Amino acid sequence: MEISNSSITTEFILVGLSSAPGYQSLIFWAFIFIYAAALSGNVLLILAIGTCSKLHTPMYFLLVNLSLVNVCSISITVPKMLQNVLTHKRSISFSGCITQVFLFVWALGTEILLLSFMAFDRYAAICQPFHYSVIMRKEVCIGVAAGLWIMGMVNSVVNTGLLLKLSFCSSKVINHFFCDLPPLWKLSCSDISLNETMAFAADVTFTMSSCALTLISYLLILRAILKIQSVQGKKKAFSTCSSHLLVVSFYFSTIIYTYAKPSSANSLEEYKTVATIYSVVTPVLNPIIYSLRNKDVKEALGKLICKSGASQQE
Repeated sequence: MEISNSSITTEFILVGLSSAPGYQSLIFWAFIFIYAAALSGNVLLILAIGTCSKLHTPMYFLLVNLSLVNVCSISITVPKMLQNVLTHKRSISFSGCITQVFLFVWALGTEILLLSFMAFDRYAAICQPFHYSVIMRKEVCIGVAAGLWIMGMVNSVVNTGLLLKLSFCSSKVINHFFCDLPPLWKLSCSDISLNETMAFAADVTFTMSSCALTLISYLLILRAILKIQSVQGKKKAFSTCSSHLLVVSFYFSTIIYTYAKPSSANSLEEYKTVATIYSVVTPVLNPIIYSLRNKDVKEALGKLICKSGASQQE
């Protein structure tokens, strides 16, 4: 079998979600709609929080960071896929593919860490209300958020660096709609055991530990809620946590399912389906879940839309 070193590999071919010509138009318009919905939803959420002083709290600061990650993650993958469908060219340069892997893994790791810190924020608000302003003061929130972005970048540097050390076989066809670690491992003629080990270690360090911290936070929150005597108080406490818990459950389950298993155990068609959920569907759902289940956000969005409509009429 002919082996090409990664340094002389010039491009890869992305199969996309489907190679059937009849589905290309449907895929294009569906993903145009999804991408527009994700961008508008997350940008509106960021603007609503930014323009409403009532929402200038740690919880909404973290929500702004989550929306930024969502915008980044879907913008890394979907525009290139749409370009390939529109131009009928499925190629992506080697440097473009590696850049896509680096940015996507960075966004993925950062989002996982942000979700666990958001769970801690809810724990501090409900279980430590008298110390909340000290625990989640501005300096701490900004410092931790910056640290999470840096940790996500370090993880991406390690995994992308290991990917660059691989040699690739004569086949350059990636059975996916964007460049990601598992599909690229399958094209390699090198030993990928170190790559899989480091990805699994990252999955344990980031996803599983974050999931554990989130579960612990919510168990403590549940215990505190059960002690609340007022029915109205219990409903309010549940409402502040339910949106985040829904997002976490949906997101973590797909990530753990994908990266905790060896690449040999995953069918690429199955992997594409799961990857679509956390890379494309989640960025659309997050702003919907957080806005529809939050009265303050809905009010801020209403004011923002009214203000925008009034300024256009002038």
